[in-house]
Amino acid sequence: MDHSNKTVLVTGCAGLLGSRMVDWLIEGDVCGSIIGVDDLSGGYIDNVQSYNMDGFYTFDLSNTETHSLQSLFREHEPDVVYHFAAYAAEGLSPFIRQFNYSNNLVATAGIVNQCIEHDVDKLVFTSSMAVYGKQEPPFTECMNRIPVDPYGVAKSACERDIEIANEQHGLNYTIIRPHNVYGIKQNIWDRYRNVLGIWMNQHLNGRPLTIFGDGTQKRAFSYIDDCLEPLWKAYTNHGADQEIINLGGINNISIEEACDALIEVMGGGEKVFLEGRHEVKYAWSSYQKSVDLLGYKDKTTLREGLQSMWDWAKNQPQKAIKNMDYEIKKGLYEYWET
Repeated sequence: MDHSNKTVLVTGCAGLLGSRMVDWLIEGDVCGSIIGVDDLSGGYIDNVQSYNMDGFYTFDLSNTETHSLQSLFREHEPDVVYHFAAYAAEGLSPFIRQFNYSNNLVATAGIVNQCIEHDVDKLVFTSSMAVYGKQEPPFTECMNRIPVDPYGVAKSACERDIEIANEQHGLNYTIIRPHNVYGIKQNIWDRYRNVLGIWMNQHLNGRPLTIFGDGTQKRAFSYIDDCLEPLWKAYTNHGADQEIINLGGINNISIEEACDALIEVMGGGEKVFLEGRHEVKYAWSSYQKSVDLLGYKDKTTLREGLQSMWDWAKNQPQKAIKNMDYEIKKGLYEYWET
């Protein structure tokens, strides 16, 4: 099917997933027009300032007192919505519950409303591996949602709300569960999320690389560029309609091993082990469904991906480190108190 006349709306377009997706859409010239939304709370304007988009808007999707989102949909009538906007900090989410639910769940509800109202062809929603909780990996899409932190709860609720929107209103969707995505244009100035970026920033500023707990936690890292064409196919392949699909790396590695790999790439760096936190210790996902439905290929090794991201990161200007206003401090980890 020809999609050259389609209008694509990308939320969170100044963040990692959103900005690289827009890069891919523009470079491939695969659609008619591209509209972007980002409140720039976690993404950066320099990720998108070179774009020739048909519309770029800066407003908070969770602010229900404005009519910005409704106006955007009325003006542009998007055919597909890629909803990437979120604040994905699992470990921090118990200390920012209201912000977490507003930023992730309330914002998504507004997107779902407009998708229903304007009969979009499809909503592609990026959820999270956090919905699986402490089940036995590799996590498969048929597993129950049993999250262990408020971020996972929010993503689980978003997923179910989208399913209900399909059941009641016929909203077409694909839910993608990416995991540990990294690469150029990632926010390396956020102290609460994106561990590879946190380590790069720490090394650039002469600080040791921090590991929570003993470093034996296991994850699979996913290079962003390997995920972009599969994300497009989540829209174009009707076999992905009403499906939940894991997307990302297939090789699990311990956090300490990942840290050691980055130290080798950077040519230096010291590790320091800090207080453990409330988290799932072993978490990686199955990938066969993404291969079958989205043509996913794990083409980039961790070493190659780290080298690419490091080459980009070390040439970035210094930016302020993001600090959150904690809603509660009871039980807050010592390393976040200062």
